[in-house]
Amino acid sequence: MDLDLKGKTALVTGGSRGIGLSTVRALVAEGARVVTCARTPSPELRAVDATFVAADLATPGGVRAAVDTALGTLGDLDILVNNAGGGDPATQAGPFADLTDTAWDEAFDLNFRAAQRAIKHALPSLLRRRGTIVNVASVGAVRPGADLHAYNAAKAALITLSRGLAEELGPKGVRVTTVSPGPTLTRAYQSRAARRAEQSGASQGTALAEAARAGRMTLGRLVDPDEVAVQIVLAASPKGHGLLGANIRVDGGSTKSV
Repeated sequence: MDLDLKGKTALVTGGSRGIGLSTVRALVAEGARVVTCARTPSPELRAVDATFVAADLATPGGVRAAVDTALGTLGDLDILVNNAGGGDPATQAGPFADLTDTAWDEAFDLNFRAAQRAIKHALPSLLRRRGTIVNVASVGAVRPGADLHAYNAAKAALITLSRGLAEELGPKGVRVTTVSPGPTLTRAYQSRAARRAEQSGASQGTALAEAARAGRMTLGRLVDPDEVAVQIVLAASPKGHGLLGANIRVDGGSTKSV
């Protein structure tokens, strides 16, 4: 299917690996002109025909630098994909009582404030182009577990902001959509599985299969980053016009509620 993205301009945050890298690749394959940003580029990203900006998206200056570079390189933006997110399990995982104020600040700066700031800086351009915003959240926002409280709360805030912005900006021609991945086979997830396998004496494949079972994945495996990217690019494209305000779950069936 031709998604009518040839010549469109896009900024993808957190595009050096995982879901972000897959999204950059998919947009470029559809003919879009892409700027992406992260702290450092990966070898895989260097092989993609996209412009890279080194930026710490957990800081206001880093977000502004990324948006300003995208606007200077591409002109006005048709698409903003706020994918940057994550966190350090060493400081953000565990019981609520153990989470420090710093852990909460770090979680919200990267998983909520980075998107909020990027939208604010890019919005005049997106309004001129009647563009699209896709915010990448997480199914942890709607089915949180007993840890990752700060991360899940930040992603829930992002979904709420997205829905409100869809109402405000939709009549002005800017669509806002959320994509919420479930457990996804990113490099970070593979690294965690390798550590668990080493600790337990099992193979990495066994550790990944156990993660899929623990995540109640009807799919029987973790979601692939490319599978998430397909939904992001569809939501960003003119073909996804009817998805305004939607929260699209790409979770391999792990969410059992309607």
